Amino acid sequence: MVKVLFVCLGNICRSPLAEAVFNKLIAEKGLTRHISCDSAGTSDYHIGEPPDRRTLDMVGQYKLHLDHRGRQFSIQDFTDFDYIITMDRRNREDVKALMNHHTHSPKVFLMRNFDDRQEEPDVPDPYWSGKEGFEHVYQILQRSCQKLLAHIVREHKLGSSDFSV
Repeated sequence: MVKVLFVCLGNICRSPLAEAVFNKLIAEKGLTRHISCDSAGTSDYHIGEPPDRRTLDMVGQYKLHLDHRGRQFSIQDFTDFDYIITMDRRNREDVKALMNHHTHSPKVFLMRNFDDRQEEPDVPDPYWSGKEGFEHVYQILQRSCQKLLAHIVREHKLGSSDFSV
């Protein structure tokens, strides 16, 4: 089983939305027996809390499923996950600061590394924005998660005959 962890600051906006988008793509491609995902935050601001209401609005609008409570990224996540996908450079640096061994470095990526329309390296934090900010983040995550899934399928030779991006 290939395990993916999406990481942002508080684990109530970007990373749980990425988790929901990615889970839908995995299910649509029939890969739920091969790939799983979760999300976490680098801060302890929202441990145990549900996602932001606007994140849940996006989940409902796009018919996604999300059953998540905020949790903080831990050193154990380096062992438990094959891919650690951070939403921005700051969170990537926070994750890398926790690394106790250099072999973990290859599994840490920026989400927008998988975005063909990458205008900037970071997925913007929509927390201080309105619905339009969350919609913009959803569109970035939709594109990026499709490319990430294609990358994982190729890397792990999962071969889904109906897989296309």
